[in-house]
This record gives sequence, structure tokens and C-alpha cells, in this order.
Amino acid sequence: MLVSSEITAICETIKQGGVIAYPTEAVFGLGCDPRDLDSIDKLLRIKQRSPDKGLILIASDFTQLRPFLAADIDPSDEHMVAAAITWIFPAGRRTSSLLTGTHDTLAVRVSKHPLVQALCSTLKHPLTSTSANLSGEPPCRSTSEVMEQFMHHQPALSAVLDGPTGGQLNPTEIRDARSGKILRHS
Repeated sequence: MLVSSEITAICETIKQGGVIAYPTEAVFGLGCDPRDLDSIDKLLRIKQRSPDKGLILIASDFTQLRPFLAADIDPSDEHMVAAAITWIFPAGRRTSSLLTGTHDTLAVRVSKHPLVQALCSTLKHPLTSTSANLSGEPPCRSTSEVMEQFMHHQPALSAVLDGPTGGQLNPTEIRDARSGKILRHS
């Protein structure tokens, strides 16, 4: 995979504790390194989101998600991440409550979006993902909407990765990995 200088620069920003906005399947997401608790806290303050809600982890392949999930995840569960669906799995014991919120589960998605693939492949780990919007506001669907909503916000976003969303009209479906029950329709 050819990695652009913009992807490399965004990845350096993430490695230094930055919070970015980036395009996903339907809307722009806010992301940071899910292992950096200070960055997660900054993301929650930027979005004005309660830490009780938890976040999604988005990755380029399932192996990047394994360190955050319970050890008893059946390898056959990996087939479920082939579609653009966010799955709820049991969280690993060491997974921060800043990621899980008040739950003992974690929402995860393997993204086919080429920019997400490039980011996570270059970083070699997942990103947090929550819609790029201030709590209660509509999700941003373009770089200009991100800039408009977050331009004067403190703390500020570290960077915005410009690019198109994947064209889905609605955020991804959410399903429970154990029961298959649909928790949010797309």
C-alpha cells in the first residue's frame, strides 16, 4: 500500500497524542490512539461526550482489535467483521473504561474505507471512532462541516484528514456479537 505524506503526517499527530477528524463509511469520525488515556480524555472534551457512553474502535483488520477484547473470543467470530457492521464484543479486562463507558463490552469495526485502512495499517493499531460532532449536533459529513463545527472549539482538534466519506447514508449498523441482535439499524 502506498502511503501518502498526508497519512504519514496524520499518523505522527496521533502518535504525539493528537485528536483527529477523518472520513469513515457514512460520516466523519473523531479519533486518537486508544491506548493513550490523555488523548481519549481530550477527545471526550472536544466532543463534549460523557465518558459513560464509551467509544468504538475502528481498525484495518481484526488482529488490531484483539488486545482490547476478552481472551475467549472465538476465532470464528472474525468472519463477522467482513461487512461494514459495528459489533459489540466482551471487552478485555485491561481495556479502559474510557473506551467501554459503563459497559463490560466494546464496540469494534473493521473498516473497508481506504483512508481508515491506510491510517490503521500505518499505525499498526486501531483508532477510536465516534462521530465528529459536538454532542447533540448532527454528525459532520465533510471537511468543511468539521471545520465549521470545531473551528473555534477548545480544546481543538489536532488535524483533519480531508477526503470523502464512503457514501453510506446512515452510520453503520450495530450488532451484539454473541446474540446477533441488531442494536442500531443502519
